[in-house]
Amino acid sequence: MKSLCLVTVGVLAMTLLIASISLLVAHVFQTVVDLQVKQGTVLKNGTETFEAWEDPPPPVYMQFYFFNVTNPLEVLQGATPLVEEIGPYTYREYRPRVHVQFLDNGTKVSALNPKTYVFEPEKSVGDPEVDLIRTINIPAVTAMEWTRSTPLQFATEVLLLLYQESLFTVRSVHQLLWGYRDRLLSTIHVLHPEIDPVFGLFSKMNGSDDGEYVFLSGETNYLNFSRIVEWKGKESLSWWTTEACNMINGTDGTSFHPLISKDENIYIFSSDFCRSLFLVYDSSGTVAGVPTFRFVPSSMVFANTSVNPANAGFCVPAGNCPGTGVLNVSVCRQGAPIFLSAPHFYQADPKFVEDIEGMHPRKEYHETFLDINPLTGLVLQAAKRMQVNVHVRKLPEFFETGNIRTLIFPVMYINESVLIDEASASKLRHVLLEASVVTGIPFVIMALGIVFGIVFIVLACRSQRITEESTEEERSPLIRTS
Repeated sequence: MKSLCLVTVGVLAMTLLIASISLLVAHVFQTVVDLQVKQGTVLKNGTETFEAWEDPPPPVYMQFYFFNVTNPLEVLQGATPLVEEIGPYTYREYRPRVHVQFLDNGTKVSALNPKTYVFEPEKSVGDPEVDLIRTINIPAVTAMEWTRSTPLQFATEVLLLLYQESLFTVRSVHQLLWGYRDRLLSTIHVLHPEIDPVFGLFSKMNGSDDGEYVFLSGETNYLNFSRIVEWKGKESLSWWTTEACNMINGTDGTSFHPLISKDENIYIFSSDFCRSLFLVYDSSGTVAGVPTFRFVPSSMVFANTSVNPANAGFCVPAGNCPGTGVLNVSVCRQGAPIFLSAPHFYQADPKFVEDIEGMHPRKEYHETFLDINPLTGLVLQAAKRMQVNVHVRKLPEFFETGNIRTLIFPVMYINESVLIDEASASKLRHVLLEASVVTGIPFVIMALGIVFGIVFIVLACRSQRITEESTEEERSPLIRTS
């Protein structure tokens, strides 16, 4: 009976150990978890995934920082511009998806994404209605660039003199953001109705959308979850000079497919940048107690064509490339000489930083990043940081430009950030705990196998000792003599 018990314990220990190792090698329970995550990450009406996608619960904040020019007269004489950063002016951003429609048997979803901004005075440095900023007169610069060397050049010069416009203007933060009726543009609008008489960096963007998107639901392939396939009824862009640069790749940056690895590139299409871009793995961390991978824009995205020849398609006109870290988006901004970059020209060619006194690029304040939970693909924390610049130069046809140097002149930058709320974080931690329990089953089995193995060894040693003691007793004589 003892031998049978010993054999049973030994066999059970070996069986449990072999089973646990086999389960670990085959990733059985990890595969089960992965399958459940894949099946749950689909845009399907009535699911938690769809509800969170349609109306994301974490609060989004948009912060605006402006560069106030302190030496405008000297700049017109050829001096280095001196700018002072003023901000933030913070707005709570509401961005629900509306007019949602399921297409092609649920494999696609179309939606509009209007954004509404509400001022948050306690998170701001001042009153946007009152605070004044001296900056580049973008409508005047644009009009001069439009009409130079054309029959309208003289008329533009007359209007500039009549309205006493100069290269710099002083406007309130509210006017610069949400718009004001510009006299010069109003006159041009009479001749060219397509030109908006109201100018503002975010004019007509409060309470409006940037066009209809069509997303893949992830029904047929989890890797396609929320991937954009159409924007404004088109499958590609038309601004750039190569097919690759005109591609619409990735999601809108608010959601991603599950099971993300460190080795993959994360693609995003941004209508603000008028292009798609990709992010690469940077580091691992935790946000609200949830493990995350941090992804940041690749250095190749805005690299010079000598480093990344594929970026030649973003040089408009062909061959006119501004340099590393800067993107000319005038083609999608009605011809206005707008150039985008990271705030303070972070990771851009040093010449852009050196040209403007007051630029202090720092990774922690000026880098765009995404903190994503790799299992679920959920964004726990993110910051989109983008700077708006204007290309200015001396135009001999217009005395308003004086002797200004050719510059990429910073106007303002944004920090659009989101941090997961505690309710959502708690729910996610619960989901990850359940997943950990399931994937930890093989280790529990292995632990049981080790325990039974130890029991087997103890019983075997004890049985051996009893046998040896019994044998010695049997060898001793029955009658002992003194």
